[in-house]
Amino acid sequence: MTDRPFPVTPGWLDWYRGPSKPRFALPPGSVDAHCHVFGPAAEFPFASERKYTPVDASKHDLFALRDHLGVTRNVIVQATCHGADNSALVDALRTAGDLARGVATVRPDVSDGELRRLHDAGVRGVRFNFVRRLVDAAPTEALEAVVRRVAPLGWHVVLYFEAADLPGLESFFASLPVPLVIDHMGRPDVTRSADGPEFARFLRFVEANDVWVKVSCPERLTATGPRALDGERDAYRDVVPFARKVVDTFTDRVLWGTDWPHPNLKDHMPDDGLLVDHIPRVATTPDRRQALLVDNPMRLYWPEEAR
Repeated sequence: MTDRPFPVTPGWLDWYRGPSKPRFALPPGSVDAHCHVFGPAAEFPFASERKYTPVDASKHDLFALRDHLGVTRNVIVQATCHGADNSALVDALRTAGDLARGVATVRPDVSDGELRRLHDAGVRGVRFNFVRRLVDAAPTEALEAVVRRVAPLGWHVVLYFEAADLPGLESFFASLPVPLVIDHMGRPDVTRSADGPEFARFLRFVEANDVWVKVSCPERLTATGPRALDGERDAYRDVVPFARKVVDTFTDRVLWGTDWPHPNLKDHMPDDGLLVDHIPRVATTPDRRQALLVDNPMRLYWPEEAR
């Protein structure tokens, strides 16, 4: 680490080295629809406006994890630490070829040429972050402007927000004329009931709009665990009812992802093999697992190949 151009954020948790081999065999063609690459910082410097500085997590590390877990394809999401410089993302997409698609970060003044370059590299969406600790202000005006630019390309918008903020944002989100993909189930408060009014509001929002939902990041949402470590076979029990309800209700509009390398976790770093073993807890039948892991992400990111 001595040759790093940036010091890592104090207390940063490194990604889990040597993950276990999953017991659950992923269906052929499975897609990890939410993962990232960080740097390497010496080759792809981090943005000056970043809120954190992570440990490097390269494309080679990501693709090694893909193969170890039995994943076939990845959807790589631009990391906030890289801002709107999508160089590391594009480099990873070009290396992966048709085995990866991307979600970029762009600003309203992005050129048509840059948008075409991103599309040709495999980008199919843009991400906007509404989590208050990660942004200085809700980027509503920028999002409206960017949507006008990317809608003709057939892209979608990935949204990251917390459940408490949905009431003030849902009318705006619903007005956007492109498909929406919601990260991590809109970050529900899992200390409350999955049958309660807060999560019911989120489900109504999904039902009423052109929305896809990632049932990802139980390690980020959990309040009581247990953690996906040390061979735990029943991890994140408090998150299961929420994810299962989403999968059962919107079977044809759900996605799954590892969120590797798990940025900004404060409590623990999960074993990614055990995260794969968590999937049958939330997608309880072969048909639901096939939809979650293969059919849905293929329709959204590889429609030309989808069944």
